[in-house]
Amino acid sequence: MESYLFPFDSLICMLLGISFTVWFTLLLVFIIVPAIFGVSFGIRRLYMKSLIKLFEWATLRMERGAKEKNQHLYRPYSNGIIAKEPVSLEQEIQEMRRGGAEPEFDMSDIFYFCRRGVESIVDDEVTKRFTAEELESWNLLTRSNYNFHHISTRLTALWGVGVLIRYGLLLPLRVTLAFTGVGLLVVLTSIVGLFPNGRMKNYLSDKVHLMCYRICVRALTAIITYHDSENKPKNGGICVANHTSPIDVIILASDECYAMVGQVHGGLMGVIQRAMVKACPHIWFERSEVKDRHLVAKRLSDHVADTSKLPILIFPEGTCINNTSVMMFKKGSFEISCTVYPVAIKYDPRFGDAFWNSSKFGMVNYLLHMMSSWAIVCSVWYLPPMSRMEGEDAVQFANRVKAAIARKGGLADLLWDGGLKRGKVKEVFKEEQQKLYSKVLVGSSEDRSRS
Repeated sequence: MESYLFPFDSLICMLLGISFTVWFTLLLVFIIVPAIFGVSFGIRRLYMKSLIKLFEWATLRMERGAKEKNQHLYRPYSNGIIAKEPVSLEQEIQEMRRGGAEPEFDMSDIFYFCRRGVESIVDDEVTKRFTAEELESWNLLTRSNYNFHHISTRLTALWGVGVLIRYGLLLPLRVTLAFTGVGLLVVLTSIVGLFPNGRMKNYLSDKVHLMCYRICVRALTAIITYHDSENKPKNGGICVANHTSPIDVIILASDECYAMVGQVHGGLMGVIQRAMVKACPHIWFERSEVKDRHLVAKRLSDHVADTSKLPILIFPEGTCINNTSVMMFKKGSFEISCTVYPVAIKYDPRFGDAFWNSSKFGMVNYLLHMMSSWAIVCSVWYLPPMSRMEGEDAVQFANRVKAAIARKGGLADLLWDGGLKRGKVKEVFKEEQQKLYSKVLVGSSEDRSRS
């Protein structure tokens, strides 16, 4: 009996060995080697165009199936509030007051605040920035709409094939690439760290970082279009960008080398941080140091003062926003006297939602969503460098940079703090509205006394 089983076992082992050899050979030839040299065979863009045609066909089938069943398809819709040009508090209150003489306080003023309160509840421009962006068509993912794949048999079959492709083929491939990229990053940066400081070490560090990040980009099947590369950040400056996802770092670092800023972590992330800092002067803070603004500012200032060091990459929003807007920039990185290089990042949600809702998904669950999506497609715009103007404070400079990023990326420019994701409205915002209303009352009194 054993004599018959032995050849069969040997055959199975041989087939598995051949399969793994072919698998890693394909990875090496078509993904890892092109990543090392920064070239692409155009396979991912062809894949993206094929997906677009598939989504268009699926949307047509979905609409036809819904009509046959007399179902109403959910579409993102307006909430009934008509958008209008922004008007100051004083102007709106003046419009609501009907009388000729203006008293210090009018009962109609109450309706202004009531209306604004109702509008804020119905059209909350803050809370909806922390949920997934709505799609106008279905991308064959149940996470974007669970009910669409029940509309027709063909759609159900297509969705099932998509599940097999994403979880049976793409997910194992991407996990393999992710482990390869992270493993090479840890090993190679540790080796580069053994070299003495100098041009050779800096050159090798740049090549290692770029290669490993490009492999990680391919682990997400990321298709990135970079615009205006002549404005890329240069040494001695700070690169600031809007923040949608933790993979923003990989998206930017696969095209240019940066010095990262962050808090010291334990576990696997700590191993990666310790390896990276051996090859490149990244800036890691201990938990006790993060809240020390003066210490943080000093370390950043010392870094940008040395023009031989890489530009610092910072996300001033301090939290992830859902790819529809840019929220308040923290002023800390704009208090440093150096050139700021703005960068706008915009993801295409049709292929996969890159937004990380950290209050809903942990990091592992989020990465699983990323690696089981169809692809990550985004555009990156390098904006011209900006500096503080004479008489401009850090807050004004931060708002000017934020507005430029929002315009370029086609994002809404909001003044709200991203910290509202988990915290309450700061008292300073309430006081600002109170001051504006008090100016209306004081102004009315002054006008009446002059007359």
